[in-house]
Amino acid sequence: MARVTRAAYAEAFPAVTRRPLIKLPQTAGRSESEIFFDALALNAADLNADGEAERLLEPFSAELAAALRARREDLVREGQLLPGAADAMAAVAKLDGLADMTVQTVLTGSSKPNAILKLRAFGLDRYVDFDIGGYGNEAYPKGTLLRVARERAGQKHGVTFGEDVTVYVADSPRDVDAARIGGARSLAVASGRASAAELRDAGADAVLSDLTDTAEVTALITRLTVPSSRNPEII
Repeated sequence: MARVTRAAYAEAFPAVTRRPLIKLPQTAGRSESEIFFDALALNAADLNADGEAERLLEPFSAELAAALRARREDLVREGQLLPGAADAMAAVAKLDGLADMTVQTVLTGSSKPNAILKLRAFGLDRYVDFDIGGYGNEAYPKGTLLRVARERAGQKHGVTFGEDVTVYVADSPRDVDAARIGGARSLAVASGRASAAELRDAGADAVLSDLTDTAEVTALITRLTVPSSRNPEII
């Protein structure tokens, strides 16, 4: 999927800046807005006057979404669904929660259209409430964005999603920090660059090596959301 994403960036960047994308910044674990602004600097696109760079962010996100849509088949072919992810999301959706409701959404570096596209490509979109998510084209640090997502969930569903009923499932020490800042319990999965030991050292509330044991995933989420009759929101 990384190759497909790079190709989409290479198409979208010159469409809005009129400059070729010669150097692409590090993309892993970063938001689209961070990548775009760094790409401007790396490619000598001096667009900082009068907030021009900020004005180009929205059209860039639109161009990037169009470029990725055109490569949907490549995403499916080259992307990889994390083992156990689909079963875990299906099982979590059935957990009893606050007002008999469990809500799952995303906190991602992708824009909303791109998040929908990527999850739909692997059949995971059916489990996600995209209206309340946090996205990479929004001008918030990740921890703040998690708080924004909790507020959106509360406004939409008419309940309060407190810290004791919100679980952030992610794979990096940065995400563990975001959970702490954003008011959530952290369930870290060692499926990325960080090891299980590094995630524990970062202060994760629980750590898994992967998502293949569905029963363990749901048990941990239930334990992290004591009392268990309340609702976990998985972001």
